[in-house]
Amino acid sequence: MIISDYNHQKPYFCIKMYPRTLTNTVRKKIGRGKAIMIIGPRQVGKTTMILKELEGMKYQFFDGDDPTVRTLLKSPNTEQIRQLIGGHKVVFVDEAQRIEGIGLTLKIITDQFKDVQLWISGSSSFTLSHELNEPLTGRKWQYEMLPISWEEFEGHVGTLQAEQQLETRLLYGFYPDVLNNPGEEKEILKNLVESYLYRDILAYAEVRKPEVLEKLVQALALQIGSEANYNELAQTVGADKNTVQRYIDILEKGYVIFKLGSYSRNLRREIKKNKKIYFYDIGIRNMILGNFTDVNLRQDKGGLWENFLIAERLKQNQYKMTLAKSHFWRTTQQQEIDYVEEVEQRVYGYEFKWNPKRKAKIPKTFLQKYQAEGKVIHRDNFREFVYI
Repeated sequence: MIISDYNHQKPYFCIKMYPRTLTNTVRKKIGRGKAIMIIGPRQVGKTTMILKELEGMKYQFFDGDDPTVRTLLKSPNTEQIRQLIGGHKVVFVDEAQRIEGIGLTLKIITDQFKDVQLWISGSSSFTLSHELNEPLTGRKWQYEMLPISWEEFEGHVGTLQAEQQLETRLLYGFYPDVLNNPGEEKEILKNLVESYLYRDILAYAEVRKPEVLEKLVQALALQIGSEANYNELAQTVGADKNTVQRYIDILEKGYVIFKLGSYSRNLRREIKKNKKIYFYDIGIRNMILGNFTDVNLRQDKGGLWENFLIAERLKQNQYKMTLAKSHFWRTTQQQEIDYVEEVEQRVYGYEFKWNPKRKAKIPKTFLQKYQAEGKVIHRDNFREFVYI
Protein backbone atom coordinates (compact mmCIF):
# COMPACT_ATOMS: atom_id res chain seq x y z
CA MET A 1 0.00 0.00 0.00
CA ILE A 2 1.22 3.51 -0.79
CA ILE A 3 0.00 6.58 1.07
CA SER A 4 0.91 9.62 -0.94
CA ASP A 5 0.37 13.34 -0.54
CA TYR A 6 3.58 15.33 -0.77
CA ASN A 7 2.28 18.09 1.49
CA HIS A 8 1.48 15.70 4.32
CA GLN A 9 2.81 12.21 3.92
CA LYS A 10 5.80 10.58 2.25
CA PRO A 11 4.85 7.62 0.05
CA TYR A 12 5.28 4.75 2.50
CA PHE A 13 6.29 1.34 1.26
CA CYS A 14 5.66 -1.64 3.47
CA ILE A 15 9.08 -3.29 3.31
CA LYS A 16 11.23 -5.23 5.72
CA MET A 17 12.71 -2.72 8.17
CA TYR A 18 16.21 -3.35 9.42
CA PRO A 19 16.91 -1.84 12.85
CA ARG A 20 19.44 0.96 12.46
CA THR A 21 22.17 1.77 14.96
CA LEU A 22 21.60 5.50 14.46
CA THR A 23 18.00 5.34 15.67
CA ASN A 24 18.71 5.65 19.38
CA THR A 25 21.28 8.40 18.81
CA VAL A 26 18.84 10.42 16.74
CA ARG A 27 15.95 9.98 19.18
CA LYS A 28 17.93 11.73 21.89
CA LYS A 29 18.15 14.85 19.72
CA ILE A 30 14.42 15.26 19.06
CA GLY A 31 12.96 18.46 20.50
CA ARG A 32 16.29 20.05 21.34
CA GLY A 33 15.92 23.08 19.07
CA LYS A 34 18.02 21.94 16.13
CA ALA A 35 17.34 20.31 12.79
CA ILE A 36 18.14 16.60 12.50
CA MET A 37 19.93 15.85 9.23
CA ILE A 38 20.67 12.35 7.90
CA ILE A 39 22.98 12.17 4.88
CA GLY A 40 24.41 9.29 2.91
CA PRO A 41 24.04 7.38 -0.36
CA ARG A 42 20.65 7.00 -2.01
CA GLN A 43 18.64 3.89 -1.16
CA VAL A 44 20.37 3.08 2.15
CA GLY A 45 17.29 3.65 4.30
CA LYS A 46 17.48 7.30 5.41
CA THR A 47 13.88 8.10 4.52
CA THR A 48 12.64 4.77 5.89
CA MET A 49 14.28 5.40 9.26
CA ILE A 50 12.94 8.95 9.54
CA LEU A 51 9.42 7.91 8.54
CA LYS A 52 9.53 5.18 11.17
CA GLU A 53 10.28 7.83 13.78
CA LEU A 54 7.40 9.99 12.50
CA GLU A 55 4.81 7.21 12.58
CA GLY A 56 1.61 8.40 14.25
CA MET A 57 2.62 12.06 14.02
CA LYS A 58 1.10 14.79 11.90
CA TYR A 59 3.88 16.30 9.85
CA GLN A 60 4.52 18.32 6.73
CA PHE A 61 6.52 16.51 4.07
CA PHE A 62 8.47 18.05 1.20
CA ASP A 63 9.97 15.75 -1.44
CA GLY A 64 13.02 17.31 -3.06
CA ASP A 65 12.60 15.03 -6.07
CA ASP A 66 9.26 16.72 -6.84
CA PRO A 67 9.66 19.69 -9.25
CA THR A 68 6.74 21.54 -7.63
CA VAL A 69 8.35 21.27 -4.22
CA ARG A 70 11.67 22.49 -5.60
CA THR A 71 9.93 25.58 -6.96
CA LEU A 72 8.04 26.28 -3.71
CA LEU A 73 11.11 25.97 -1.49
CA LYS A 74 13.65 27.65 -3.75
CA SER A 75 13.59 31.10 -2.09
CA PRO A 76 10.40 31.69 -0.07
CA ASN A 77 10.13 34.47 2.49
CA THR A 78 9.16 33.89 6.11
CA GLU A 79 5.44 34.38 5.51
CA GLN A 80 5.43 32.00 2.56
CA ILE A 81 7.24 29.41 4.67
CA ARG A 82 4.63 29.86 7.42
CA GLN A 83 1.90 29.05 4.90
CA LEU A 84 3.79 26.05 3.55
CA ILE A 85 4.34 24.61 7.02
CA GLY A 86 0.66 25.14 7.77
CA GLY A 87 0.85 24.97 11.54
CA HIS A 88 2.67 21.62 11.65
CA LYS A 89 5.16 21.11 14.48
CA VAL A 90 7.15 18.55 12.49
CA VAL A 91 8.59 19.18 9.00
CA PHE A 92 10.50 16.65 6.89
CA VAL A 93 12.46 17.74 3.80
CA ASP A 94 13.60 14.67 1.84
CA GLU A 95 16.45 14.77 -0.72
CA ALA A 96 17.18 18.35 0.25
CA GLN A 97 20.18 18.63 -2.06
CA ARG A 98 17.81 18.69 -5.02
CA ILE A 99 16.35 22.07 -3.96
CA GLU A 100 18.29 25.16 -5.04
CA GLY A 101 19.07 27.50 -2.15
CA ILE A 102 17.46 25.15 0.38
CA GLY A 103 20.00 26.07 3.08
CA LEU A 104 18.60 29.56 3.58
CA THR A 105 15.02 28.23 3.64
CA LEU A 106 15.91 25.71 6.33
CA LYS A 107 17.77 28.39 8.28
CA ILE A 108 14.59 30.51 8.36
CA ILE A 109 12.60 27.52 9.66
CA THR A 110 15.06 26.82 12.48
CA ASP A 111 15.42 30.49 13.42
CA GLN A 112 11.84 31.74 13.05
CA PHE A 113 9.81 28.64 13.95
CA LYS A 114 11.36 27.55 17.21
CA ASP A 115 8.62 25.03 18.03
CA VAL A 116 9.09 23.13 14.75
CA GLN A 117 11.21 19.98 14.68
CA LEU A 118 12.91 19.94 11.28
CA TRP A 119 14.09 16.69 9.70
CA ILE A 120 16.34 16.69 6.62
CA SER A 121 17.70 13.93 4.43
CA GLY A 122 20.25 14.26 1.65
CA SER A 123 22.21 12.01 -0.67
CA SER A 124 25.37 13.73 -1.87
CA SER A 125 27.85 15.54 0.31
CA PHE A 126 29.34 17.63 -2.52
CA THR A 127 25.98 19.37 -2.88
CA LEU A 128 24.93 19.34 0.75
CA SER A 129 28.15 20.80 2.07
CA HIS A 130 27.73 23.82 -0.18
CA GLU A 131 23.97 24.26 0.25
CA LEU A 132 23.48 23.42 3.92
CA ASN A 133 26.57 23.43 6.09
CA GLU A 134 27.15 27.17 6.19
CA PRO A 135 23.50 28.31 6.58
CA LEU A 136 22.84 25.64 9.22
CA THR A 137 26.05 26.02 11.21
CA GLY A 138 25.13 25.47 14.86
CA ARG A 139 21.53 24.70 13.89
CA LYS A 140 21.66 20.99 13.10
CA TRP A 141 22.58 17.55 14.36
CA GLN A 142 24.16 15.78 11.37
CA TYR A 143 24.66 12.03 10.94
CA GLU A 144 25.80 9.80 8.10
CA MET A 145 23.90 6.63 7.22
CA LEU A 146 25.59 3.98 5.09
CA PRO A 147 24.39 0.63 3.73
CA ILE A 148 23.22 -1.89 6.34
CA SER A 149 26.04 -2.83 8.72
CA TRP A 150 26.91 -6.39 9.67
CA GLU A 151 25.68 -5.67 13.20
CA GLU A 152 22.32 -4.44 11.88
CA PHE A 153 22.07 -7.39 9.49
CA GLU A 154 22.90 -9.96 12.15
CA GLY A 155 20.56 -8.27 14.61
CA HIS A 156 17.71 -8.75 12.14
CA VAL A 157 18.31 -12.25 10.74
CA GLY A 158 20.16 -13.82 13.69
CA THR A 159 23.77 -14.93 14.12
CA LEU A 160 23.42 -18.34 12.44
CA GLN A 161 21.72 -17.07 9.27
CA ALA A 162 24.10 -14.13 9.04
CA GLU A 163 27.13 -16.44 9.24
CA GLN A 164 25.61 -18.70 6.60
CA GLN A 165 25.24 -15.70 4.28
CA LEU A 166 28.75 -14.28 4.67
CA GLU A 167 29.95 -15.35 1.22
CA THR A 168 26.71 -14.07 -0.33
CA ARG A 169 27.15 -10.69 1.33
CA LEU A 170 30.73 -10.49 0.03
CA LEU A 171 29.23 -10.75 -3.45
CA TYR A 172 26.08 -8.64 -3.22
CA GLY A 173 26.69 -6.25 -0.34
CA PHE A 174 24.29 -4.59 2.07
CA TYR A 175 21.91 -2.24 0.33
CA PRO A 176 18.46 -2.74 1.93
CA ASP A 177 16.74 -3.44 -1.39
CA VAL A 178 19.36 -6.10 -2.16
CA LEU A 179 18.83 -7.75 1.22
CA ASN A 180 15.05 -7.64 0.88
CA ASN A 181 14.94 -9.27 -2.55
CA PRO A 182 17.07 -12.42 -2.68
CA GLY A 183 17.38 -13.74 -6.20
CA GLU A 184 17.14 -10.25 -7.72
CA GLU A 185 20.43 -8.87 -6.42
CA LYS A 186 22.12 -8.37 -9.79
CA GLU A 187 19.18 -6.49 -11.29
CA ILE A 188 18.89 -4.23 -8.25
CA LEU A 189 22.61 -3.50 -8.16
CA LYS A 190 22.62 -2.78 -11.89
CA ASN A 191 19.83 -0.23 -11.41
CA LEU A 192 21.66 1.32 -8.46
CA VAL A 193 24.88 1.70 -10.41
CA GLU A 194 23.19 3.11 -13.51
CA SER A 195 20.80 5.49 -11.73
CA TYR A 196 22.84 6.66 -8.76
CA LEU A 197 26.50 6.04 -9.43
CA TYR A 198 26.55 7.54 -12.90
CA ARG A 199 23.39 9.55 -13.46
CA ASP A 200 23.26 11.38 -10.12
CA ILE A 201 26.98 12.00 -9.85
CA LEU A 202 27.23 13.18 -13.44
CA ALA A 203 24.34 15.57 -12.87
CA TYR A 204 25.40 16.97 -9.49
CA ALA A 205 29.15 17.23 -10.08
CA GLU A 206 29.06 18.51 -13.66
CA VAL A 207 31.45 15.82 -14.83
CA ARG A 208 32.57 16.73 -18.34
CA LYS A 209 34.10 13.38 -19.27
CA PRO A 210 31.68 10.62 -18.23
CA GLU A 211 33.65 7.99 -20.15
CA VAL A 212 36.73 8.84 -18.05
CA LEU A 213 34.71 8.56 -14.83
CA GLU A 214 33.45 5.13 -15.87
CA LYS A 215 36.95 3.89 -16.70
CA LEU A 216 38.26 5.30 -13.43
CA VAL A 217 35.61 3.56 -11.33
CA GLN A 218 36.45 0.27 -13.03
CA ALA A 219 40.17 0.80 -12.47
CA LEU A 220 39.59 1.52 -8.78
CA ALA A 221 37.38 -1.55 -8.47
CA LEU A 222 40.17 -3.71 -9.85
CA GLN A 223 42.74 -2.52 -7.32
CA ILE A 224 40.99 -2.54 -3.94
CA GLY A 225 43.53 -3.24 -1.25
CA SER A 226 46.34 -1.70 -3.33
CA GLU A 227 47.79 1.77 -3.02
CA ALA A 228 46.37 4.23 -5.54
CA ASN A 229 48.89 5.83 -7.86
CA TYR A 230 47.23 8.83 -9.49
CA ASN A 231 49.81 9.01 -12.29
CA GLU A 232 49.24 5.37 -13.22
CA LEU A 233 45.47 5.81 -13.01
CA ALA A 234 45.70 8.84 -15.29
CA GLN A 235 47.54 6.77 -17.91
CA THR A 236 45.02 3.94 -17.57
CA VAL A 237 41.94 6.12 -18.12
CA GLY A 238 43.50 8.54 -20.62
CA ALA A 239 43.27 11.71 -18.55
CA ASP A 240 45.59 14.02 -16.64
CA LYS A 241 46.41 13.56 -12.98
CA ASN A 242 44.36 16.57 -11.86
CA THR A 243 41.24 15.19 -13.55
CA VAL A 244 41.74 11.82 -11.88
CA GLN A 245 42.17 13.46 -8.49
CA ARG A 246 39.05 15.57 -8.98
CA TYR A 247 36.96 12.59 -10.06
CA ILE A 248 38.15 10.52 -7.11
CA ASP A 249 37.09 13.37 -4.80
CA ILE A 250 33.68 13.42 -6.53
CA LEU A 251 33.27 9.67 -6.07
CA GLU A 252 34.16 10.04 -2.40
CA LYS A 253 31.69 12.86 -1.85
CA GLY A 254 29.09 10.82 -3.71
CA TYR A 255 29.48 7.98 -1.19
CA VAL A 256 30.83 5.51 -3.73
CA ILE A 257 34.38 5.17 -2.37
CA PHE A 258 36.41 6.21 0.66
CA LYS A 259 40.13 6.73 1.11
CA LEU A 260 42.48 5.34 3.73
CA GLY A 261 45.66 7.30 4.35
CA SER A 262 49.03 5.89 5.39
CA TYR A 263 50.02 5.95 9.05
CA SER A 264 53.24 7.63 10.04
CA ARG A 265 54.92 9.41 12.92
CA ASN A 266 57.87 10.38 10.76
CA LEU A 267 59.73 7.09 10.91
CA ARG A 268 62.28 7.62 8.14
CA ARG A 269 61.34 4.64 5.99
CA GLU A 270 57.58 4.84 6.29
CA ILE A 271 55.37 5.63 3.30
CA LYS A 272 53.67 8.89 4.23
CA LYS A 273 51.49 10.20 1.42
CA ASN A 274 49.91 7.24 -0.35
CA LYS A 275 46.22 6.33 -0.22
CA LYS A 276 44.23 3.14 -0.48
CA ILE A 277 40.72 3.34 -1.93
CA TYR A 278 37.78 1.14 -0.95
CA PHE A 279 34.09 0.97 -1.82
CA TYR A 280 31.37 1.74 0.71
CA ASP A 281 29.48 -1.30 -0.57
CA ILE A 282 31.15 -4.38 -1.99
CA GLY A 283 28.08 -5.28 -4.08
CA ILE A 284 28.41 -2.00 -5.98
CA ARG A 285 32.07 -2.78 -6.62
CA ASN A 286 31.29 -6.24 -7.96
CA MET A 287 28.54 -4.90 -10.23
CA ILE A 288 30.94 -2.31 -11.69
CA LEU A 289 33.16 -5.23 -12.71
CA GLY A 290 30.26 -7.54 -13.58
CA ASN A 291 31.84 -10.28 -11.45
CA PHE A 292 29.75 -12.37 -9.06
CA THR A 293 31.83 -15.54 -9.15
CA ASP A 294 31.78 -17.62 -5.97
CA VAL A 295 34.08 -16.09 -3.33
CA ASN A 296 36.18 -19.22 -2.88
CA LEU A 297 36.93 -19.35 -6.62
CA ARG A 298 38.00 -15.72 -6.97
CA GLN A 299 41.52 -14.41 -7.29
CA ASP A 300 40.42 -11.15 -5.61
CA LYS A 301 38.89 -12.68 -2.48
CA GLY A 302 41.66 -11.14 -0.36
CA GLY A 303 40.70 -7.68 -1.61
CA LEU A 304 36.98 -8.40 -1.13
CA TRP A 305 37.60 -9.52 2.43
CA GLU A 306 39.75 -6.49 3.21
CA ASN A 307 37.20 -4.07 1.73
CA PHE A 308 34.34 -5.72 3.63
CA LEU A 309 36.11 -5.57 6.98
CA ILE A 310 37.32 -1.99 6.65
CA ALA A 311 33.93 -0.74 5.43
CA GLU A 312 32.23 -2.46 8.38
CA ARG A 313 34.72 -0.96 10.81
CA LEU A 314 34.09 2.46 9.27
CA LYS A 315 30.35 2.09 9.86
CA GLN A 316 30.90 1.11 13.47
CA ASN A 317 33.28 3.99 14.17
CA GLN A 318 30.86 6.48 12.63
CA TYR A 319 27.73 5.17 14.31
CA LYS A 320 29.36 4.68 17.72
CA MET A 321 31.31 7.97 17.41
CA THR A 322 34.56 6.41 18.62
CA LEU A 323 36.69 9.22 17.10
CA ALA A 324 39.04 6.51 15.83
CA LYS A 325 41.48 7.47 13.07
CA SER A 326 41.89 4.84 10.35
CA HIS A 327 45.01 4.17 8.26
CA PHE A 328 47.15 1.50 6.65
CA TRP A 329 50.91 1.18 7.21
CA ARG A 330 53.80 0.35 4.90
CA THR A 331 57.53 0.96 4.77
CA THR A 332 59.89 1.32 1.83
CA GLN A 333 61.15 -2.15 2.77
CA GLN A 334 57.66 -3.54 2.04
CA GLN A 335 56.67 -4.20 5.63
CA GLU A 336 52.95 -3.54 5.82
CA ILE A 337 49.78 -3.76 7.87
CA ASP A 338 46.35 -3.81 6.25
CA TYR A 339 44.60 -1.59 8.78
CA VAL A 340 45.78 0.66 11.59
CA GLU A 341 43.49 2.35 14.08
CA GLU A 342 44.46 5.06 16.54
CA VAL A 343 42.05 5.63 19.42
CA GLU A 344 42.88 7.95 22.32
CA GLN A 345 46.61 7.67 21.53
CA ARG A 346 46.46 3.88 21.54
CA VAL A 347 47.52 2.18 18.30
CA TYR A 348 46.14 -1.10 16.96
CA GLY A 349 47.30 -2.98 13.87
CA TYR A 350 45.24 -5.59 12.00
CA GLU A 351 46.12 -8.06 9.27
CA PHE A 352 43.27 -9.62 7.26
CA LYS A 353 43.27 -13.21 6.00
CA TRP A 354 40.24 -15.02 4.61
CA ASN A 355 41.65 -18.44 5.47
CA PRO A 356 42.16 -18.94 9.24
CA LYS A 357 44.96 -21.43 8.52
CA ARG A 358 47.11 -18.96 6.59
CA LYS A 359 49.97 -17.62 8.66
CA ALA A 360 50.27 -13.89 9.17
CA LYS A 361 52.34 -11.73 11.47
CA ILE A 362 52.26 -8.11 12.54
CA PRO A 363 55.74 -6.62 11.90
CA LYS A 364 57.73 -6.23 15.12
CA THR A 365 59.03 -2.88 13.85
CA PHE A 366 55.51 -1.49 14.00
CA LEU A 367 54.58 -3.03 17.35
CA GLN A 368 57.74 -1.80 19.05
CA LYS A 369 57.83 1.66 17.48
CA TYR A 370 54.24 2.50 18.44
CA GLN A 371 53.81 0.22 21.45
CA ALA A 372 50.90 -1.13 19.47
CA GLU A 373 48.65 -4.13 19.81
CA GLY A 374 48.31 -6.40 16.80
CA LYS A 375 45.84 -9.03 15.65
CA VAL A 376 45.07 -11.16 12.60
CA ILE A 377 41.40 -11.10 11.57
CA HIS A 378 40.11 -14.07 9.59
CA ARG A 379 36.95 -15.93 8.64
CA ASP A 380 36.50 -17.46 12.10
CA ASN A 381 37.02 -14.40 14.32
CA PHE A 382 35.84 -11.46 12.19
CA ARG A 383 32.78 -10.72 14.34
CA GLU A 384 34.94 -9.27 17.10
CA PHE A 385 36.34 -6.78 14.56
CA VAL A 386 33.04 -5.66 13.04
CA TYR A 387 31.43 -5.06 16.45
CA ILE A 388 32.54 -2.21 18.70
